[in-house]
Amino acid sequence: AGTQDFKSVAQADVILLIGANPTDGHPVFASRMKKRLRQGAKLSVADPRRIDLVRSPHVEAAYHLPLRPGTNVALMNAMAHTIVTEHLMNDEFVAERCERAPEWAEFISRPENSAETVAEITGVPAEDIKAAARLYAAGPNSAIYYGLGVTEHSQGSTMVMAMANLAMATGNIGREGVGVNPLRGQNN
Repeated sequence: AGTQDFKSVAQADVILLIGANPTDGHPVFASRMKKRLRQGAKLSVADPRRIDLVRSPHVEAAYHLPLRPGTNVALMNAMAHTIVTEHLMNDEFVAERCERAPEWAEFISRPENSAETVAEITGVPAEDIKAAARLYAAGPNSAIYYGLGVTEHSQGSTMVMAMANLAMATGNIGREGVGVNPLRGQNN
């Protein structure tokens, strides 16, 4: 289940779209997202495909992360690595609401999760991974929207947890314009 309703995209400042093509699969939601992007929200698209939202009239993603299929978790871990090692976490939110955060931060800050290491696995340049992570962490309202390109992989459950960890580490849960939100057929 998603953490927000779809109208909350109107308050998102940064949108991270992973493994979904809302223009084709969720046109009602896509129209809301495009409206927000035209109003100035920033978009990162993590998808092997160059979907319309990467660049089309009136809409252009700040970052396209064309990862290799099956490397979603590695990409999320590299983004989290950047956020942890560059001290971009929302420490107050984490201290109040997250359990076992120090153990997670220790794990995620290991060199094998760095953007430089993960770039070889995902095929996404390390600087693009870092820049998208910084953009997401800076928000101030950052939302993740994902589709079947995430959940239909063998690591789908792990990926949902990785996205939730990213949202919690940056305090992007619990208010309008943030959250971790699946795009499903029923949403249309």
